[in-house]
Amino acid sequence: MGAARTHRKRNTTMAVIGEFTTNGNNSIIGNVRTLTVSMKARLNPIERVSRDAPDFRITAGNGVEVGAGWKAVSTDGEQYISVKLDDPSFNAPITAALWPGEKEGEYALIWNRPKREI
Repeated sequence: MGAARTHRKRNTTMAVIGEFTTNGNNSIIGNVRTLTVSMKARLNPIERVSRDAPDFRITAGNGVEVGAGWKAVSTDGEQYISVKLDDPSFNAPITAALWPGEKEGEYALIWNRPKREI
């Protein structure tokens, strides 16, 4: 985990920073690992209160809220969850995408360095 590898639908190299699975309670659980972050995390579905509101609240293993997730669709029609993690202990927020894996109920949390505007 954490090593750069090619996502099954993409030709670019990205860092896999987490592996997740669904559980019986409609939550998605797994681990996030980078050089500075190592935590268990859970995406809990919530009812959206507005169009821009998240679909998921993300909590760390100790129950502290560390982020949110939004259902999204890629330009080629593949569904994924756009994730933003943040905590005072992080150097910067982590923005990533939770993509479905090869097996039903499995996901990979993929991080790409944001492109800088020139």
